[in-house]
Amino acid sequence: MTQDRKIKLGFILHGVGRTWNDWRHPDRDTSASTSFPYYKRQAQLAEKGKFDFLFVADSLSITEKSSPHYLNRFEPITILSALAAATSHIGLVGTLTVSYSEPFNVARQFASLDHISGGRAGWNVVTSWLGDTAANFSKTEHPAHDVRYRIAAEYLDVVQGLWDSWEDDAHVADKESGQFVDPDKLHRLDHKGDYFQVRGPLNIKRGPQGQPVIFQAGASEDGRGFAARRADAIFAPAQTFEDAESYYADVKARATGFGRDADKLLVLPGIAPIIGETDVDAEAKYRELVSLESLETGLGFLSRSFNDHDFRQYDLDAPFPDVEHIGLNSQQSATKRILAEVHTEKLSLRQVVERLSAPRGAFVGSAETVANELERWFTSHVADGFVVFEPLPGQLDLFVEKVVPILQQRGLFREEYEGETFRESLGLSIPANRYSEQRAALSAA
Repeated sequence: MTQDRKIKLGFILHGVGRTWNDWRHPDRDTSASTSFPYYKRQAQLAEKGKFDFLFVADSLSITEKSSPHYLNRFEPITILSALAAATSHIGLVGTLTVSYSEPFNVARQFASLDHISGGRAGWNVVTSWLGDTAANFSKTEHPAHDVRYRIAAEYLDVVQGLWDSWEDDAHVADKESGQFVDPDKLHRLDHKGDYFQVRGPLNIKRGPQGQPVIFQAGASEDGRGFAARRADAIFAPAQTFEDAESYYADVKARATGFGRDADKLLVLPGIAPIIGETDVDAEAKYRELVSLESLETGLGFLSRSFNDHDFRQYDLDAPFPDVEHIGLNSQQSATKRILAEVHTEKLSLRQVVERLSAPRGAFVGSAETVANELERWFTSHVADGFVVFEPLPGQLDLFVEKVVPILQQRGLFREEYEGETFRESLGLSIPANRYSEQRAALSAA
């Protein structure tokens, strides 16, 4: 690692909250998930704190039992395009599924966002795990887990190929000669694969950062392999320090095995810090959060992991039901972790639900305590940075006002943005245009 290695920080825009009941907090704005003023304030606050990026999660299927934020929220590209006009430096990462969209449209959307924002777009590539999503897209069945990742690999090939349609100097715009584009530098893709046939070229030129930054959240075996091979950054799972340590070592080793510079793959665990004036005050805030929750939250998280399976039908005090066959084609990594705990500790359904209802996390304490823990994870090389949730209203303010200055004083976090584009902030180079590379190679031959 280089000596100037710094913590990377993202903030996830999660509206009314990430659980089933935290929206009930007295200070929570119950319209937050569809409030542009609310998101604008959070985006500008995160940018004031020199965060690297904003992150918008998404899914395409709900039921009446989905969590409040899932039930009613903005489409990612729309809200990020609006926030691009309200910010100047912070990256804008949107989730968009490969299982229920078309590569040409997605390439065009993210290229547009990159131009609108001046080079700050990022795409969180997901495959969608909720099986009933198929019913919203005229499909009779959801693709199997391994098939979804094969689709994702080809899909990303197509989108990145389309982003290279224009060489950087293809846009001539010579009014004197009347030539708008150099036809030799505008390229059709002519892709014909197992899942997609896409001609191209894309009807928008390369953006200021060459190509948007690729995020992934792979945690299963297929997901880790895909992320290690293709992603610039991973939104990583991290229940504990030990979990993060194991995951970090695994995906970095995989990246090296694929011939990549592992230092250029950023691993960013999701965390939900609770900051107080003192450790005791922070613990009281955590208890305040817990008081809002119920078994409904635990049942909700459990159902979400197992393809929205209804666990309310079972006796809570009976042995955990046999649902492995449901989870393995859904959020596979989470279901395997839960089932492993069940089998090892002989947990009942109630015990699993109680654990999921009020997870404490490792980042509860004073600003100094939280900063110490962030530093420990970072300097121990179990994280290159973090994606921050706001578990209680006002926590982003406290993080920016109290934690960020401590990290800056310790030389662990930037004081100013390094450049204009998202790639510059992350320390990533601009990908070379494949056709320009071919042209240069032919000239040198």
